[in-house]
Amino acid sequence: MTTTGWSELTHAYGSAEDIPLLFARLGGSEDDAVWAELWGALCHQGSVYDASWAAIPLLTDIARGRTPGDPVQAVAMAGAVMSDPDPACRERYAREIGELLVAARELLTLPDQEPSVFVHLQMAVLAFEGDSVWAEALEGVNSEEYELECPGCEAGLFVAFGSYGTFVSSGDYVTAAGAEPTEGRAELSPADPARLEGIGARLHQEAVRAGQPAVARALTQVFGTGRCPSCEREFAVGDEVERQWV
Repeated sequence: MTTTGWSELTHAYGSAEDIPLLFARLGGSEDDAVWAELWGALCHQGSVYDASWAAIPLLTDIARGRTPGDPVQAVAMAGAVMSDPDPACRERYAREIGELLVAARELLTLPDQEPSVFVHLQMAVLAFEGDSVWAEALEGVNSEEYELECPGCEAGLFVAFGSYGTFVSSGDYVTAAGAEPTEGRAELSPADPARLEGIGARLHQEAVRAGQPAVARALTQVFGTGRCPSCEREFAVGDEVERQWV
């Protein structure tokens, strides 16, 4: 910490001179509050700052158990930072990225993870590997939806697979008063796990091996087939996420 000019760096709220003090407070009863402050400063609403990258060595030490703190939080935060496409920073912190990747893969094998935490660990692994889409887009598994355009008619669609059901909607699927529950909806068919390929197969197998049935089930929808309610065009959901991701 002492070798970094934190006062010359910035985060979401200005000078990063407070970052070393926040990390120094980890390992006690205030950890939840400290992590909330760190997330707000270093990864505010998905934004990344020069102080965020400078924190990578500190997060690596936590992830590898060399300093106090929650390894899961450290890995998830480092993964969020790594989703920022900065080749120079990735090269600068190549050694730390290698260590973080090892830590993240180990954490993925731990039993009884919350499904949302497990997904964030998958995202972190992908971020450390340099994935440019799913390291961020996999968040849709936790939010239980993807917002896409139909590849045929370009209508705005919601691909939903959560508490409201499993379907493709041409509008807001949180049913308005008096509307029919199925109005403007079409089928979303899950992929056969045995026929999954590439990133879909990998992520699904990770979830199965880790005893994460809800995540595995959601991934069959993410890499399944949807149909547009407006023009009847069928499309591979995962392919459209990759094609439309920006």
